Amino acid sequence: MTVYYNEINRYAAQWLRNLIAAGHIAPGDVDERSIEDVTPNELVGYTQCHFFAGIGGWPIALRQAGWPDSLPVWTGSCPCQPFAAPGRGDGFADSRHLWPAFGWHIRQRRPAVVLGEQVASKDADPWIDLVQADVEAMGYALGAVPFPAAGIGSDQIRDRIYWVAHTESNGRRQEYPHVGRRIAGDGAQRLAPGLVPGRAIEWRTGLDGRRRPIEPGIEPVVDAFPGLLEQLCAYGNAVNVEAARTFIETVMESFGYSKESISDSKVSECYSKSPMKLAEWTGLEPATPGVTGPCANPATTGEKP
Repeated sequence: MTVYYNEINRYAAQWLRNLIAAGHIAPGDVDERSIEDVTPNELVGYTQCHFFAGIGGWPIALRQAGWPDSLPVWTGSCPCQPFAAPGRGDGFADSRHLWPAFGWHIRQRRPAVVLGEQVASKDADPWIDLVQADVEAMGYALGAVPFPAAGIGSDQIRDRIYWVAHTESNGRRQEYPHVGRRIAGDGAQRLAPGLVPGRAIEWRTGLDGRRRPIEPGIEPVVDAFPGLLEQLCAYGNAVNVEAARTFIETVMESFGYSKESISDSKVSECYSKSPMKLAEWTGLEPATPGVTGPCANPATTGEKP
């Protein structure tokens, strides 16, 4: 089972290859083309597809949450620059607004589960409204929750909205009662502007005379450190792994999945009993009460649903 990674930045793409070689993320193909140049037929045969893959935040978070490499899922954190406060504010007119391309691939290939993330701000509200309208028109149900990275122990605010789209079964809408509730219950409070909890901050004075807060271990960008700018950009564009992991765990809870019920061995066992495609499992009717995982549904074992 092979994983597809799409990342246009060459530095980040090589980072992904290094993670694959080290065994930190699943083996797969790294594609440096723009998502707009990829055709849906090229995605056939991939168990998981990670668009705008960056430095592997989503696949790392999936593993940490207990989502096995063999269980189908798509992820994609569309570029936030069109809707982020520091950006030009071009919104949908920005050439980096790539949801239409991502949404088109979803419509063509119809993955059972799609996970995504975007900056959480009033400027991005129309974006998530568009995503919801598009995926619901495709027959998906969507759940979304905004929360800051500081709420799960990070030393930065980093407000993001995390969302999940899941195929509906027989026209019945899938609800997500746990998505957001557990995150909020774990203390994901919104911090006052400028408040940065956690580790100490070092203040450095630059050549322009301005003092800036710098996290310990991070060096300013100077000519003596080649490649540092690319590294900082990669970090800046990356999804917060701990936040993504927390969100994935709530999604798994809503699906009725546990790490044991969807382990690679359990997935392989269920697949051997059923001719159904792996991608169809997570789009089935709710599991039998008290039983969790893909095998919980009689349809996955060849019995009459």
